[in-house]
This record gives sequence, structure tokens and C-alpha cells, in this order.
Amino acid sequence: MDRRFFLRSSAALLIAGAAAPAWAQGLTGEDARLRALLDAFWEEDLDESPTTATVLGLDVGPRAAQRSRLDDGSSAGRARWVAARRARLGRLKAIDPAKLSPAGRADLDVVVYAYTTIAEGGERFTYGEAASGFSYAPYSPYVLSQLSGAYQSIPDFLDSVHPVKTAADAEAYLARLEAFAGALDANTADFRKDAARGVLAPDFALDATLAQLRKLREPAPAAAGLVTSLTRRTAEAKIPGDWAGRAAAIMSGKVYPALDRQIAAVQALRPQARPDPGVWKLPDGEAFYAGALAFQTTTTLTPDQAHELGLKQVADLEAQIDALLRAQGLTAGTVGERVTQLSKRPDQLYPNTDAGRAELLQALNEQTEAIRRKMPLAFRTLPKSPVEIVRVPPEIQDGAPNGYATPPTLDGSRPGRFYINLKDTAEWPKFTLPTLTYHEALPGHQWQGSITLESKDIPRLRQLGLGFAAHGEGWGLYAEQLADELGAYQGDPLGRIGYLQSLQFRAVRVVVDTGMHAKRWSRERATDYMVEKTGFVRSRAQREIDRYAIWPGQACSYKIGHTEWVRIREEAKARAGSRFDIKVFHDVLLRGSMPLVVLERTVKEMYPA
Repeated sequence: MDRRFFLRSSAALLIAGAAAPAWAQGLTGEDARLRALLDAFWEEDLDESPTTATVLGLDVGPRAAQRSRLDDGSSAGRARWVAARRARLGRLKAIDPAKLSPAGRADLDVVVYAYTTIAEGGERFTYGEAASGFSYAPYSPYVLSQLSGAYQSIPDFLDSVHPVKTAADAEAYLARLEAFAGALDANTADFRKDAARGVLAPDFALDATLAQLRKLREPAPAAAGLVTSLTRRTAEAKIPGDWAGRAAAIMSGKVYPALDRQIAAVQALRPQARPDPGVWKLPDGEAFYAGALAFQTTTTLTPDQAHELGLKQVADLEAQIDALLRAQGLTAGTVGERVTQLSKRPDQLYPNTDAGRAELLQALNEQTEAIRRKMPLAFRTLPKSPVEIVRVPPEIQDGAPNGYATPPTLDGSRPGRFYINLKDTAEWPKFTLPTLTYHEALPGHQWQGSITLESKDIPRLRQLGLGFAAHGEGWGLYAEQLADELGAYQGDPLGRIGYLQSLQFRAVRVVVDTGMHAKRWSRERATDYMVEKTGFVRSRAQREIDRYAIWPGQACSYKIGHTEWVRIREEAKARAGSRFDIKVFHDVLLRGSMPLVVLERTVKEMYPA
């Protein structure tokens, strides 16, 4: 399960099927010229990404043929994608920034920032994952890992996104199933090419990759998930035809041989992999990490500066948690040990049974509705934002993240959903769960995405095609803080410990990410540090550390993003004094996702000195 897919598709599906932006028709002069260019870029993005067109429901009419194709995930496709962004920067030079409105300048700044980062990084670092679908290219260093590769993303896409409502849809599914074999072979070739340059995921990551590949390859062709998905959905839609037999033939004749070739390649190169989790070991690895950190945080912090910031915030939050634990009579041991004691108390655990999981989910959904009633205190834009919290499907929970989100449909037939991984309920003590709800649902990601949908000022490219991790994940942590400011933890001291532990966990992420990638920490040292400081059970901490090893810098986007959101808000309050209105400030979400440097400038325009 690819968390990046859900982060991008959350915003995308919110707007899927929506009409073209009528407000753009009122633009004039340089703003109109810029909007026309950005709209052209968006159409080009759709041309090069059939999967995006499907996610948005735009693979119809003139784009109907895209429903039968997959994105080009090869290194050659990556090179074309990078070159196109460089060419777009040249096209944007025709726009005169001095003639743009403030909103137009923000659009230009956001797009130039994104394309410059991609072009510079992609030209310098020519290895790694391609930009097919939803990736962190050019700063996703490994073609194959437990989190990257066609084997990991395409089956989920076909099962959960590709529609099967007509015979044409089913035929398109079969075409994409055949294309999946080609995507696997392209990954295998690029994996070998990168390995020859010394670019391999860590050995523990390749072990997990092999386990997942073998699991995908294990069933008989007729029992493969990609076959049964089509069989089930054509039956539900009452579409006649031998879909099971045709899909099984493609699996046995094309997909399974491609999987066998990929498994063989990973097995052959696994002995060359190193246990070191950091990207410092890669060609030009130190510069790669510095670029990845800037790409993910949209700041100018160096790895050393980020590491020191993380250490300071861990210490500050540890002191606050210590005081609350002492008030609860927990005085013996380190803060992490005492949090672990609290996490293991029977009164803080749901049974690791289906009944226990159902009780946990009911509590989270009730918390969501309780915080919804407080939203008018802090927001003047109040979307309905229907949301429910459900478990990650058991069949994918082993490789899935701890949580991810999908948005509601426009027609209201399905609410937004936050999926929580309930493989082991011991990983989710009761005192930690309210904060999770505030981060992922309200006033976090689901709420943020719904407000952005209300915008009448930003182009489709910015609504759907560009996202910035530090803006979105920083908001998620800011939402946790906002819930506290709205009184969510009044009378709930254990819940407040969970809130502070959540912030500390994200500060720990900064320390271990920079520790592994810049300071050459081992996997064991990073895991030990996370367990010591957060009190997490080791299995959960290990899964986190292994993720950071594959997506360098991304783990830093949360706490650094939160720090910047809070700093920008507090500086605006200082400038505005009594004129400051938190509801107006939060309307900055209508301006869309943006680099934090642009967010700061935008808020300064809202609240000048």
C-alpha cells in the first residue's frame, strides 16, 4: 500500500468529476495568460499520466483510451518527465511577475518552486524511482523496495481505483493487466542498471521486497488477487464474459513470468546490498539527502540544523510529558519507559479481536463527531466533510502504513475515510487515539482537503497536480495542536499525554531521519532511539524506521512543517494584534498547498506589518 497514492488522491478525488473552473473566465491580462499556461501544463500532466486521469474520473470521452494504459515508470520516462519540467520553466519566463495580481504571483511562485526543485534534482541524480503516478521523484532513490515499484502500486491501483462497470472497463482492466507485466520488466531492468552504479535499497528492505513479491506470486493464477478482483466486480456489474479465464491467462502467461524475472533479479543482487539505512552510501549521497530534505520540507534547513532542531524539540516535549506522567503517579524509569508502562496498562488496551477492533473504531468515529461541533470556533469555511474511520483491509495490513486517508465522493455516496492499521491493537493504546483522529480527519487532512475544494482562486494544476508534504503534514500536526487549543483534552490528562507523545514522535522522526541519512546511524540505533523516546512497541518503531530509510527527508516534513505553521501564525498575530482573527487565518487553506516559503509570504500579505 502506497501512502503517497492516498495523499495525492485525497485531494484529487475530492474534485473528480467537477466542472471546469468557471472563475478562471474572469481573469484578464497577465493573470489570464498565466492561467492559460498553467491549464496547458495540467492537460499535459494528464496526457502523460493515464493513472491520474483514472483517479480523477477524466479517462472518458477524448481521454477514454487512457483507461487501458499505465504510466511510463521507466528511467527513460523519468528523464522525459524531468526534461519537461525544465522546458516548462522556460515557457514561464514569458510571464511578467510585475504584472500579476497577488494571487497570480503566488501561483507563479508555487509552480516555479516545484519545477525548479524537480529539474535540478532530476538532472543531478539520475537514479531512483520514476514519476509514474504518485511518487517522491526525483528524491525517491530506489526503483524497488518494500514501498516502491510497480509490483507494489499497480495491483492496489487496479483493485481500488480502476472502475469495472461496463464491458469496456473490463477490457481496459485486462489491457492494464498486460501492461503490468511490461512495467515489472521495466523496473527490473532499471533495478539492475541502478545496482551497477551502487544504488540498492538496504538489505532489510530488499528482504521485505522479496517477501512481498513472493506473496504476490504465490497463488495459482486463477486465485490471484488481480484475477479475483476482476471476476468479482464483473459479476457484481452483471457483465457477461470469461473474465476469470482471460485474466488468469494473462497472469500465467505474462505477469507471473515478469514477477519471476524480478524475483530472480532481486535474489541475485541481494548479496550486494548493505545494512546501512542511509542514502549517504549512494553516489553523491550527501548532496542527495540535502536535496531530499529541502524537497520534503520546502525550507533551507541543512541536515545538521534539522537534526539539532529535532533534538531540542524532543527534549522540550519530553520534559512536558514527564510532568504529566508524574501527576499520574508514574515516576520510575525514563519517560519512554513510563509511556511504555502506560501503553501496556489493561485499561488502555482494546482486545486484539474483531470485537475489540470494532470498539476502537466506534470510539474514533465518536471523537470525530465531537470535534466537528467545535469547528465553528476556529473556521469560517465549514465544509460538510463527511468522514468515517475504518480498518485497513486485513489482506494488505502486513505491508500497509499505520494509517492513510481517502476522501468522500462528490455525490455523497461514500464518506471520506481514514484507514487505521489494526493488525495488532496493542500498537494503539487508548490515550494515543484522539490525536490520531484530529490529525487524519478533523481538523486535519480531511478537513483541510475539503476547504481547499472550496477555493475559487487556484488553477487545477495546483488543486490536483502539485502537493507539498510539509504544508499538508505540517497542517496535520497543527490540527492536533488546534484541537488542544479548542479544549479537546480538558478533563483528559492521559489524552494530553498522547497528544504530546504524538508531537514528540514527529520530533523523533527528524532526529532519526537526519541521523540515518546524514550522520550514518544504523537501523538498530535509529530504532532504539525511537523506542526509548516514544515508548512505542518495537514492531511499530521498526516499521517507521524502515519507511524513513526508503523515503529520505519525508519523515521530517511533519514536525518541521508544524513548526513553520505555528511560527507563521504567531508572527501574523504579533503583526496584527487585535485585528488577528483565527478564522480568517485558517482561510489560507483556500489558497491551496504551497511551499512553506510561499505560505509565509502569503500570510504576510493577509496580515501586513
